[in-house]
Amino acid sequence: MMQSRTHTCGELRLSDAGKKVKLVGWMENMREVGSNLGFVVLRDFYGTTQVVIQTEEMMKTFKSVNKESTVSVEGEVRERSSKNPKQETGDIEVVPEKVEVLGRCRYNELPFEINHSREADEAARLKYRYLDLRNPEVKKNIILRCNVVAALRQSMTEHGFMEITTPILTASSPEGARDYLVPARKHPGQFYALPQAPQQFKQLLMVSGFDRYFQIAPCFRDEDARGDRSPGEFYQMDMEMAFASQEDVFAILEDVLPPIFAKYGTYNRASEAPFKRIPYLEAMEKYGSDKPDLRIDLTVTDVTKLFEGSEFGPFQDGNIIKAVVVSDFKESRKFIDKTLADVEVQAGNKGYWFRIDENNEAIGGISKFVAPKKDEIIAALGLKANDLVLLSAGKLTAAQKTAGVLVKTFGAAVPGHMDKEQYSFCWIVDFPMYEIGEESGELEFCHNPFSMPAGGLETLLKAERGEIDPLSITADQYDLVCNGVELSSGAVRNHDPEIMIKAFELVRLGEEDVKAKFPAMYNAFCYGAPPHAGIAPGVDRMVMLLAGEDSIREIIPFPMNKNAQDVMMGAPGFVTDHQLEELHIRTVTEE
Repeated sequence: MMQSRTHTCGELRLSDAGKKVKLVGWMENMREVGSNLGFVVLRDFYGTTQVVIQTEEMMKTFKSVNKESTVSVEGEVRERSSKNPKQETGDIEVVPEKVEVLGRCRYNELPFEINHSREADEAARLKYRYLDLRNPEVKKNIILRCNVVAALRQSMTEHGFMEITTPILTASSPEGARDYLVPARKHPGQFYALPQAPQQFKQLLMVSGFDRYFQIAPCFRDEDARGDRSPGEFYQMDMEMAFASQEDVFAILEDVLPPIFAKYGTYNRASEAPFKRIPYLEAMEKYGSDKPDLRIDLTVTDVTKLFEGSEFGPFQDGNIIKAVVVSDFKESRKFIDKTLADVEVQAGNKGYWFRIDENNEAIGGISKFVAPKKDEIIAALGLKANDLVLLSAGKLTAAQKTAGVLVKTFGAAVPGHMDKEQYSFCWIVDFPMYEIGEESGELEFCHNPFSMPAGGLETLLKAERGEIDPLSITADQYDLVCNGVELSSGAVRNHDPEIMIKAFELVRLGEEDVKAKFPAMYNAFCYGAPPHAGIAPGVDRMVMLLAGEDSIREIIPFPMNKNAQDVMMGAPGFVTDHQLEELHIRTVTEE
């Protein structure tokens, strides 16, 4: 028996017929059949139960209650004459003897119909999120999230990891995104920062002698929203292992994740261990992306040499040209134009096309520029009748990115090229350690500056002596990708102060700069740090994939909108002058 009720609204069955029960929940709907006959649907967290009205007095009682009020119903369970096989409690109904209003809904009109809230405007859904969450279809994603987090915790514990919480108020650190800053009242002019990730703390735990750490960690980054990223805050399953290599990290995740995806996923197929490993440069060349969706069978081919001497403007001026072949293409010219328009919006660069007809001729799009080398191009790409050839052009990065968007967009839109109902995992490995900065034009870290360079100190010394190109140095860094979504980044950490200093010297930062920017880590590493490695799969993205949702906001209990606003709570908002004075802050209004 549960407090204030004998059963839940999803519990009663035909075997309960004849019992006296007490149910509580929200009055979802009421349907009148006559002056003294009607039906009420009562809903709670667990399900729904039909309540049948048989008297004028009871009809009057229910008619005085607005939908979505919370009520208590006491009565007798009986078998329904007209059963509902779609409802778990569809074999029974409750004849009420006593009804009590526990929490009255004071509005005759709701912002949206609860069971159709997903069809409502997103602004309304976020403002009235507590109503949106009453929709069982919305609620089930939050339940899924809870179950997945519990399963992750259990599995990590079984693998010998200890859950340790790390600070929320910490120091500002240059980790790639904007910090959220918190003024320190007792230290005028100084600020805490909310952690972008527990990166430094978890590495310090390894130095402290903890062998295996994990945490369902909140992270805070002042970033713009997108489909797979929530602004403001997100959660990740952070983990770190001492005396560990890349292989150790891979083995753990390849053991932890597949059972969870098999149990909770929308799709019943998932990659088995070991996951496919793709070097970063190969991923960019073959898929046009460092987060390829391996459910799509389209790939990218470099055709720059094939189009040497082309009179087509975008193929000139030393531009790189990439091709994507879509076999057995039967869609219309209108379809091609519309999909290419979508590609241009996503990539910021145009895509081009031509087709091969039944007579082995190039037709449509830029076919007239293909004609001079038609036979050579057909042979090189192995083209057949009804093949569509998509092309991108530009500097290497732009050509690759556009080709990747062509693969993703046409692969999903053209029938037969995407085996959608599965979870396809892969590791992207061997990331470049350095790159040339777009703004600075100088050597910069490409990703994580704390990753161990492949080859260690000797590789860095060779670069310093000019024996190798620094851009050729790879890092022991890796990404886990699933269905085209980057689930997490990780790395073998650079735990040696000497190697760390040398890595930073190549980007014009010396020992004093490292000490100033990362004092705790640098000093700790000077006291004997173990080799260690880790990773942090995103919980929000993981649940989004498991639920089969396209937007990450669908699996977050109280998400912000795209402008990083909580329209339900009114955040961010203004504070009083007194609060600002206590914090020694004065705001400046832009004219």
